[in-house]
Amino acid sequence: MLDVHRLRIFRSVVASGSVAAAAANLGYTPSAVSQHVSALQRETGLQLVARHGRGVRPTAAGEALAAQADGVLARLGEAESFIADLRSGRTGRLSIAYFASVGAAWLPRVVSTLTDRFPGLRLELELREDVPTDAAQRADLQVAVARRGYEPGQGFTAHHLLDDPYVAVLPVDHPFAGRDEVELAELADDAWIDNDFARGWCRRNLLEACRAAGFSPAFRVEAHDYPTALAFVAAGIGITVLPELGAVHLPPGTIGVPAVRPTPSRTIYAVVQDAVAHTPPVRAAVDVLREVAGDPA
Repeated sequence: MLDVHRLRIFRSVVASGSVAAAAANLGYTPSAVSQHVSALQRETGLQLVARHGRGVRPTAAGEALAAQADGVLARLGEAESFIADLRSGRTGRLSIAYFASVGAAWLPRVVSTLTDRFPGLRLELELREDVPTDAAQRADLQVAVARRGYEPGQGFTAHHLLDDPYVAVLPVDHPFAGRDEVELAELADDAWIDNDFARGWCRRNLLEACRAAGFSPAFRVEAHDYPTALAFVAAGIGITVLPELGAVHLPPGTIGVPAVRPTPSRTIYAVVQDAVAHTPPVRAAVDVLREVAGDPA
């Protein structure tokens, strides 16, 4: 294994043309420079320099090693710069997982902020509805839905962002369309449109609220996502109930009415790996998430 420090000194000797000049450039004594060059020759088993007048010049092997050293030291310099950037948060990678309804509502602003502030940062985005039980499979930062008081486990911290109540999205000609609110039980006989193919917490939360209201919704149509379910409502096929954040942009012909008694609500967290919580990109991402959560519209 070559000593990089000695390689730097040898390269200086070759560039300077003498041990004394290299010593002056590096701030060493000529004796120290000579000792390092001699040690490098022993390490390589090669004669690298030869006396030439009052100075030295590289042998053929020394010239070849000096040329190779240029590339090695350049790459080493890049690595050192890269490490400094990692410490300051100017580059590297950041993985972010998110669920569908915050993807369009929140992630563009988060990504825009991060790419502006940290142009060398590589962002890895993953659409994910659940928080993996295996910590090794989790993202650096995940925007997740869970119960109130959620504990993400050792090595992670959950930052509360928003309590998101549900609304019933109805056709504009529905009998309850002009209401300020609608009780869940009043929707029991409607044709319901499912909007969560993943059968995740958001759907389970809604079903629990319906059971508390004394019924189980009869889903006429099972849609895979909120936009598709909303399009079915606009077509007059039925009604759907979904978190308010998913109903920010409703299609023409529909209206959102708060669902109450009981009021379903989901809690949204930013789940952060403690190991990266101190880095500038993660701190910036959490700050932006808090901002957009405070103004979901």
